[in-house]
Amino acid sequence: MTAVDHNLLGDSQIPLPAVDDHVIDLRPVPFVDLSLEHDLIRDALDGAVRSVVEKGDFILGEAVHRFEEAFARYCEADQAVGVDSGFSALELILRGLDIGPGDEVIVPANTFVATAAAVESCGARPVIVDMDPATYNIDPDRVAAAVGPRTRAIIPVHLYGQPAEMDRIAAVAARHGLAVIEDACQAHGARYRGARTGSLATAAAFSFYPSKNLGAFGDGGAVVTNDRALADRIRSLRNLGSTRKYHHSERGFNRRLDTLHAAVLEVKLGVLDASNQSRREAAHLYEHLLGPTPLVLPVTLDHGDHVFHLYVVQVEDRSSLQAYLHDEGVATGIHYPVPIHLQEGYRSLGYGPGDFPVTEAAAARILSLPMFGRMPPSAVIRTSQAILSYFGI
Repeated sequence: MTAVDHNLLGDSQIPLPAVDDHVIDLRPVPFVDLSLEHDLIRDALDGAVRSVVEKGDFILGEAVHRFEEAFARYCEADQAVGVDSGFSALELILRGLDIGPGDEVIVPANTFVATAAAVESCGARPVIVDMDPATYNIDPDRVAAAVGPRTRAIIPVHLYGQPAEMDRIAAVAARHGLAVIEDACQAHGARYRGARTGSLATAAAFSFYPSKNLGAFGDGGAVVTNDRALADRIRSLRNLGSTRKYHHSERGFNRRLDTLHAAVLEVKLGVLDASNQSRREAAHLYEHLLGPTPLVLPVTLDHGDHVFHLYVVQVEDRSSLQAYLHDEGVATGIHYPVPIHLQEGYRSLGYGPGDFPVTEAAAARILSLPMFGRMPPSAVIRTSQAILSYFGI
């Protein structure tokens, strides 16, 4: 084990750990470790699952309704509707707004493919826009230029946990009468100018994939909105077009959030803010430890509140650093190595290499370092020292 050089640490409003209390733990560092947080709430999780099993209300049960109410309050919004995935949340918002064939929806080039896939699932066409080079989020100036006569909505993604520039996007939408749909699948609990993600637009889609800041024990998602009529429409669409058993007012889908997942999410929602704070502390420690390296570190907007679903850096010769870290027992990821417009399944959109140069350049350089709730300082230090060693620092 090797002691940490505390001269690498700087001043900040977020207190750094007592570095002398931490030494390099040579055990492998996982990319995500859910066990640390689960261990803290194990009894509550066990009790929540047991309660659902005892009640037997596995589909749209009591815990679903409780969680929906609690999550709406948490997001500082009026309505939340539990669904089976973040993809379904996006799709059902679009369908609830009657967006379909002949319509266009603006989406970022730098995002998980589900953002564009949800648009196509409704029969609409995704119109792709390049990213801002500093934040990785959609570039508002390019959004304005992409609006056309068939545009119906804009989907800004709060990528990696940092809210997009919602004021500027909302101004574009207002000028053209467009809906704005937050893809908040990576930004549970983040704030923009003091307001929670989920309350910033027409509606918002959240994913509860297990590794998200708020994760279920499988797939899950939610729609959050202040529009009661839209929420009611989505409640019908998620349940085969029904709000009353065996009565179907429209054709819908089976997209319900399972009661077991809702019970787990209700427990985990109670510790989400503390978990997000631990991510910020890990990010702050990374920032100071990695300052001497040539890595491009994340930029945090002054008027935003990043929740660091991912800690993404840029580096030349990514494959070399990634291989070195792997050999040192440090797991990493890439989010995302192939932009949507270069994916084989999306060639029909008509885009090609060079159309979104900022996103393409980043896709060749980005590397996600280990980041998870309750991440111990020793894991950040271990990862950072391996990177410093790679650069000969």
